[in-house]
Amino acid sequence: MSALSVYHEEQPQQKTTYFDFDDIQQQLASLGVRFERWNAAFPLSDTADQDTVFSAYKQSIEQLKKEYGFQSVDLISMHSGHPDKEALRAKFLSEHVHEDFEVRFFIKGRGLFCLHVDDKVYAMLCEQGDLISVPAGTRHWFDMGEMPDFKCIRLFTTQEGWVAQFTGEPIAAQFPTLDQFVAELS
Repeated sequence: MSALSVYHEEQPQQKTTYFDFDDIQQQLASLGVRFERWNAAFPLSDTADQDTVFSAYKQSIEQLKKEYGFQSVDLISMHSGHPDKEALRAKFLSEHVHEDFEVRFFIKGRGLFCLHVDDKVYAMLCEQGDLISVPAGTRHWFDMGEMPDFKCIRLFTTQEGWVAQFTGEPIAAQFPTLDQFVAELS
């Protein structure tokens, strides 16, 4: 179940949470964030390779490439046994911005995107089928959890792919991690 919690940056213990797709989409659209649900053209196995995944979502990927001029597309897959999971989690958990906008589509699993806009933090739990975009210059961080298990399509407007400028702000440590966020929803 996808969920969006909105916090004041100085009050991480107080939030308003949305579960309805239309409510989530409306809240995020006000920030310039695209939030959609995609369906595969055919069923995918957990072991589907990049070419098979891209084929299953070809129409949606091509539409976004045409609309935004994406130059590169890749597939990132993380699992609890990944040798670099701690280092990658630490990197993504640091507040950062990108010169181009970030687009992620969850093929499998889940992740928590936190957007820091003005004096608010928008924590978006994305799950299988969810597409989210983060506008260029938007301060944000991402948590994949202590035991990551997800697969995402990533689209970039540059050939370099994921390039971040870290803000150096410790704000992410004040807000729930993916695991804490999910536990609070239970």
